Amino acid sequence: MAPKLGILAGGGEIPARLAAAVQGAGRGVFVVAFEGQTDPATVQGLPHLWSRLGAAGSIIDRLRAEGVGDLVFAGPVRRPSFAELMPDWRTTRFFMRVGTRALGDDGLLRAVARELEDEGFRVLGLHDFLGELLTRPGPAGTRLPDEQAQADIARGVEVAQGLGRLDVGQGCVVQQGIVLAVEAIEGTDAMLERAGPLRRPGGGGVLVKVRKPQQDGRLDLPTIGTTTVEKAAAAGLAGIAVQAGGSLTVDREAVGALADRLGLFVVGIEVPAQESEE
Repeated sequence: MAPKLGILAGGGEIPARLAAAVQGAGRGVFVVAFEGQTDPATVQGLPHLWSRLGAAGSIIDRLRAEGVGDLVFAGPVRRPSFAELMPDWRTTRFFMRVGTRALGDDGLLRAVARELEDEGFRVLGLHDFLGELLTRPGPAGTRLPDEQAQADIARGVEVAQGLGRLDVGQGCVVQQGIVLAVEAIEGTDAMLERAGPLRRPGGGGVLVKVRKPQQDGRLDLPTIGTTTVEKAAAAGLAGIAVQAGGSLTVDREAVGALADRLGLFVVGIEVPAQESEE
């Protein structure tokens, strides 16, 4: 029998969806919910632990006590300041070890994953259980990018991969070849809110999200859903392009239907592999 799956739950609906899928397959789960990050509804009816992010020692001890063998990171986590983290000794020792090598989100997550593997856990990807969320090539709805949008997508991929190599963000907004906004710590929704007032006269404008070139595919893949479509429409954009096979689309049919209704395209794009500089 497979060992119990531990879910390190961030925000949104994905952690609960993962737990339901795993339990439906007859496997036990245990959820670590983080204060100020996880939706309380996520853990209703599930064995769980509420914890602050900086309590690595008690989290690891509890996972072992629960018989957890495999772990999955599920849902976005807002990165706290060191003061908010309130690290215990185990967490402090971790940061002393990784030092400045883990300044970006991807570097930090990969360092955390390595630490958990050193503790004897196996870290798996969300798509190992919810493969249907992986973005497929082509449109989610009926609309397709026009020639200008295709040029903006190509520019956006170039910019987003540059950001990714620096471990800054996963996305940007491009209109008529001009970069209106890039994603950093604020996340995609806030970036779209910033981009709207910066739109130039005329049509177009594309949100582009791609995986970082060096990114561990098990951790924090770019994700879109119906809220992303709503925010992109409110910003006046023509559409959204996300990496096929390297991102997650939550409720693809609903995303496509909403995009059609709001007059946007949503398309999964093939992105050439980029070599990591690490």
